[in-house]
Amino acid sequence: MVLAMSKARPADRKKDFDFFTVAENLSIAAGIPKPSLYVIDDTAMNAFATGRDPEHAVVCATTGLLDQLERRELEGVIAHELSHIKNYDTRLLAVISVLAGTVVFLSDMFMRNLWWGGRRSSRDNDNNSGGIILVIGIVLAILTPVFATLMQLALSRRREFLADASGADLTRYPEGLARALTKLTKDKEVLEAATNATAHLYITNPFKGKAYGAWFANMFNTHPPIEERIKRLRAM
Repeated sequence: MVLAMSKARPADRKKDFDFFTVAENLSIAAGIPKPSLYVIDDTAMNAFATGRDPEHAVVCATTGLLDQLERRELEGVIAHELSHIKNYDTRLLAVISVLAGTVVFLSDMFMRNLWWGGRRSSRDNDNNSGGIILVIGIVLAILTPVFATLMQLALSRRREFLADASGADLTRYPEGLARALTKLTKDKEVLEAATNATAHLYITNPFKGKAYGAWFANMFNTHPPIEERIKRLRAM
């Protein structure tokens, strides 16, 4: 579904030679099967991994990324994505997304029930304790989906840091990924194939949204600040 939404095509070994050979070599080093490789024909620079386990995994990159990165930089990006697969991040984030979506769905059901059924019963209920419980229920129905989403985004950011570290350990060259992230920072082109449903999968924010420094704004980001990621890589 993600590949179809992203309009990705299977990679061609001759046309995308570096992509194939880098993925093959790093898969051997990581001790996992080589994932299926796909390409998005877009000049924006980005990549993502998906799949339920290492035996059923996909790594997808844009033509912009494959064309503009040097081989050592591409190795850093592919190692990052393979680390997501090896660490089962693709499965974990899918499960968390479903759980968060379930919480939002239940909250929406409660609010609809309250709106259509609560108004009829409220005429016959003058009990103060009942009113207090009703208010508490409304507050929880509003805040619970927000907290579920914040937990999902926080986990996504933590797994990005882990994939950076695991990828650098795999290549033994943290500078490769650091340089790739630096180039990705300078790329201001929005990836048209990305959606709100798939944005968290990519190695960097595909919408190129401006990251504000306020802590409450960063809580709603799908990715940690690239500057912090680069700093940690260069400290390894």
